[in-house]
Amino acid sequence: MPSQVIVNADDFGLDACTNAVILHAFQAGLLSSATAMANMPAFAGACILAQQPLLRGRIGLHFNLTYGPAMSQAILDEKRFCTAQGEFDLSVKRSALRLSRRERNAVEQELEAQWQHCLNHGLTPSHVDSHQHVHNIWPIGEIVARFARQQGVPVRLARNIGPNIGLAKRAYKTLLNWRLQQLCGVTADYVCTPGDVKAGLAPDHAVLEVVTHPSALGVRDFGDSYLDPGESLMALVDLHLADIPRVGYGALARAMPDTKTTRTA
Repeated sequence: MPSQVIVNADDFGLDACTNAVILHAFQAGLLSSATAMANMPAFAGACILAQQPLLRGRIGLHFNLTYGPAMSQAILDEKRFCTAQGEFDLSVKRSALRLSRRERNAVEQELEAQWQHCLNHGLTPSHVDSHQHVHNIWPIGEIVARFARQQGVPVRLARNIGPNIGLAKRAYKTLLNWRLQQLCGVTADYVCTPGDVKAGLAPDHAVLEVVTHPSALGVRDFGDSYLDPGESLMALVDLHLADIPRVGYGALARAMPDTKTTRTA
């Protein structure tokens, strides 16, 4: 069994319904972490909820390059990232190994803008991951990992547990995760979905992140987009990960070298 588990909910701030479900899942003891989307309509509400004791210090940045409006100027001119209307429309291939210098600078500025938007709303992110796993694209992952290290927070690895990861994909993810760890310094050891937990694939003696997208299921129960309709995420986690300490990424960040840059308020 893992030594610690981070049960993280993505998409905090997406809309009011998602915010309510994530808050209730924290209150029910299911979640130990979440990540917020800085450019979404309910982000300000998520930041207010993040000040509650159960959530404080446990909310990261869900870096977004695929959905909604951009938050910085330079990326608006990049056709592989944005439409003429200023909406994200990422067309960089998942197998891409490089970006142009201008594209790299634009991604860096967008990441900084989304991070700063969190700070402006009183939220200091505990870690960084990304919407639709865009930081699993090698050059974007390098940018995100370097930035996370500068801020003194961990970064999420690419999912590295699962029966449907083929040989070529596993080799790529192994190299990518090595690079993310090298650049950032601290991560969880393994990342999986509730479906992987259901399959009995939780590792031994390691820090595991379970990536969730919870939905309401009854009064105090929760489903998940990775599970069958009507299947309980709460029961699944309790069954397979009982008695394992649930922590946030902040517990890992305390082990990082003091390399973070000065943050603005």
